[in-house]
Amino acid sequence: MAVKPLPNESWLLSQIAVGDESAFTSLFYHYYKPLGRFVFNMTQSTHVTEEIVQDAFVKIWLRRESIVQINNFGNYIFVLCRNEAFAQLKKIASEKAAVSRLEHELAVQAEHDSLENPTEAYRSLIEEAVAKLPPQQKKVYQLSRHDRLKYAEIATQLGLSELTVKKHIQLAVQFIEKDLATRLNVGIVLVLTTPFLLH
Repeated sequence: MAVKPLPNESWLLSQIAVGDESAFTSLFYHYYKPLGRFVFNMTQSTHVTEEIVQDAFVKIWLRRESIVQINNFGNYIFVLCRNEAFAQLKKIASEKAAVSRLEHELAVQAEHDSLENPTEAYRSLIEEAVAKLPPQQKKVYQLSRHDRLKYAEIATQLGLSELTVKKHIQLAVQFIEKDLATRLNVGIVLVLTTPFLLH
């Protein structure tokens, strides 16, 4: 996205290099909105857009001594914001994929939990596996499974982010399933997890 440079842009860059805040302000106001529109079209998030554009200008100010070496400032800052937007989108996509996998695993686990009369032996094996979890993982798992708290409630109670809570549960479920697999033969696991059908 091309933005016409300011008539005195080279001079402004030289002034910014020596710490002129008013020159920096002029440059900021010239590029801020076009950059914002450009980044928003990529992220579709006002919050993420603000962070990216603001961070870009903070970096420019912190590295102001080398700003005079930039031949085309407009191109430079748009590329800087574009690259950061790509990085943020990649991160968001990765987090969404992780959450999606976790939700699937929790749905499978919920099916196990919904058995009306699970055997006492099975319950006992699950509790033994839970007892082996690291303290924080164990606490999060028990609050979710035993107390039936939502992710947000657990996060608030333990001072964690919801993503961290989800990750703890994901790891706990993976450990429990792996632990059960080493202690029950495949046939027993199959019997305990396959729904009964009359046809």
